[in-house]
Amino acid sequence: MKTVYIIRDTIGHTQSLGAVLIINKGKVVYDNHLLELGWRNNQRNISCTPAGKYPLVKEWSPSFEMKLWEAKNIPNRSETKFHPANYNRQLNGCYAPGEARFDLDRDGEKDMVNSKDAFEEFMDAMGDDTEARLVIINDHII
Repeated sequence: MKTVYIIRDTIGHTQSLGAVLIINKGKVVYDNHLLELGWRNNQRNISCTPAGKYPLVKEWSPSFEMKLWEAKNIPNRSETKFHPANYNRQLNGCYAPGEARFDLDRDGEKDMVNSKDAFEEFMDAMGDDTEARLVIINDHII
C-alpha cells in the first residue's frame, strides 16, 4: 500500500505550504509542492486538516466528474480531496499539488505553479490503487 506524506513547512492563517511525497515499497515515486488552506482549528471548508494519519480512498467526485483521492476519518470533515488548484481561494480544505511556489496573482501569497500537471503526475504515481495511507506532518508553524 502506498503512503502519501504531506510535510508542511509553512502554516499560516490563510494558507499552508509544504511538500507532498508518495512512497511505494520504500521508494519515493512522487515529490512536489502542496498548497492548502491555513490552520483555523479544523473548521470545515476554511481550514487545513490536523496533522495525523488518515486512510485515503479513491472515489467518484460529482463536482470534478472524475475519481479523486479523498482523506477519510478526519473529525468533522468530509470531501477532503486531492485536486488541482493554483490559489488558496480555490480550496475548501482540500490538497492542491503544484510544481513550484510563486505569487502568480501578486497578492503577497505563494500560489501553485502548474497545479493541473502536478495533479496528473500525482494521479499517475498513485496508479490503479483504490486505497492508500495519508500522513500529515507539521514541520513549521508561522
